[in-house]
Amino acid sequence: MDKLKAYLIAFFVIILAIAGGIVWYGGWKLLLQVILSLGFLILTLMLLFFTALTFYAESWKYGTVLAVLTAISGYGTYLSITWQHLEIVGGIIAFFIIALLFGVWYISEPDLSLADRFRSPEKLESMGKYKAAARKYEKAGNYLKAAEMYEKLGWMESAAWAYEKAGKYEKAAEIYERLYEKEKDTYYLKEAHEYWKKAGNMERAARALERYAEEEPWFWEDVAKLYEELGNEEKARGAWEKALEYYRKEAQEEGVFWEDVGNIARKLGKEELAREAYERFLEYCLSEAEKDPMWWKHVAEAYEYLGEKEKAEEARKKYEEYRQRILRGAEETSRFPEN
Repeated sequence: MDKLKAYLIAFFVIILAIAGGIVWYGGWKLLLQVILSLGFLILTLMLLFFTALTFYAESWKYGTVLAVLTAISGYGTYLSITWQHLEIVGGIIAFFIIALLFGVWYISEPDLSLADRFRSPEKLESMGKYKAAARKYEKAGNYLKAAEMYEKLGWMESAAWAYEKAGKYEKAAEIYERLYEKEKDTYYLKEAHEYWKKAGNMERAARALERYAEEEPWFWEDVAKLYEELGNEEKARGAWEKALEYYRKEAQEEGVFWEDVGNIARKLGKEELAREAYERFLEYCLSEAEKDPMWWKHVAEAYEYLGEKEKAEEARKKYEEYRQRILRGAEETSRFPEN
């Protein structure tokens, strides 16, 4: 048994012992009086704290409501301690139960006024209360109508979310494209791409991703692959050329990208550039392998690219030797764990 369980059991045993002592001393009536008195006292202190906090924040409306509730709870505490007017105590308990249920119900739809909660979404729409109508339509599962309400409000991202929930992915994609035109935030193009894919319109998805790649060039490779899937060889080749340009710039700063340069150059039929890129990738991998033997794996790949199979095999053996050393070390550690 862990300490937490032991403490909990000890706590409940103490509570039961105290309750039993109270019943032995004064009967069940006294126990009920103690429970009601302590319950009301704790509730009063909590309400008093939040009342003071709310008034400190200068929220007079809610502070006044809490002050009234604190006074009612305080009166319940007094009646419980003095054990008089028990019918009023019962009424106060019922009042707080009803207030709690009302509070939960009210919080479930915080954006709606009390009157709007009892109106249908169609009525709210006809009254021009599009925000309240949207919430009502959402709750009823009518996301298409909710999206229409959000569009009337000009809440376009909320409208896109509702169209997605309604399965109208093309409408969501169109909204994100319009948002990009307005905000010039590339995030919206990425979202438009995803929703066009969900809608099954891969041509529009490719165009959205192409516009995205114009500002975020590391996505040109994805654009090229998407156009290949669509069978648009001209567009695919143009995207591969731009991906090649991007990776050549990156490779000047980080040599690992020479592999990407080589792969794309070979794909485009630029064998001379591909070989030069693979040679540079090999140089980078050899320098890294001196510091970290794990890189012998990539050295082997670089030799493979260059067609030097014997050297590739030698590098692969070095990688396997390194891998076996790591595995043996792991086995030794598991066999003789540290104390």
